[in-house]
Amino acid sequence: MPLVRISLRRGKPAAHLAALRNGVYEAMRETFGVPEDDRFILVHQHDPAEFDCDPHYLGIERSDDLVIVQIVCNNSRTVVQKQAFYRRVAEKLAADPGLRPEDVFINLVETARENWSFGNGIAQYA
Repeated sequence: MPLVRISLRRGKPAAHLAALRNGVYEAMRETFGVPEDDRFILVHQHDPAEFDCDPHYLGIERSDDLVIVQIVCNNSRTVVQKQAFYRRVAEKLAADPGLRPEDVFINLVETARENWSFGNGIAQYA
């Protein structure tokens, strides 16, 4: 049930955006055990004036190709699973669409199961 938001600077072609969506989804399936078809991914493109990120924070040299992946998910994964997920996303996005690992920023926002409604006004996981 993860909800994925991918933010980047405006101007990438549709194939690049598809590779981002697919890479993150495949990594969730492989490391988080996300079920098939549990795919809710939003892409947000920003003009340069709307995308303010430090290019050197923590000694990581980021470029204008920086992609920020924020995922809201249940609080049910171990630290080991999270570390594997971060690595796998960076690997997948390096392979396609060719991002440098330095340009993959990931943030997990964990929530309780009762905080989801997938439609019909029902808390399906409560």
